[in-house]
Amino acid sequence: MERIRLRAALLAAGVPDGYYRIAGVHEPAPTPPDFVFLREDPAGGWETGVYERGAYHVGLRHLSEADACAHLLRLLTG
Repeated sequence: MERIRLRAALLAAGVPDGYYRIAGVHEPAPTPPDFVFLREDPAGGWETGVYERGAYHVGLRHLSEADACAHLLRLLTG
């Protein structure tokens, strides 16, 4: 799965927009106070985690975009 398809899957599942941020695909404005995120890791690969109190907290690093998307989908749909 890629980020654009992840966004479509989350919309179809009815996950509220403010619950998540997908870098380059879904970046809600204004920025919610807390949310889960998916973004590229500056060192390579991808990261998923939680944004809380103005700080990003990486939960997992993934080798592929597909793995990161699958993880975020599981986090948000359960």
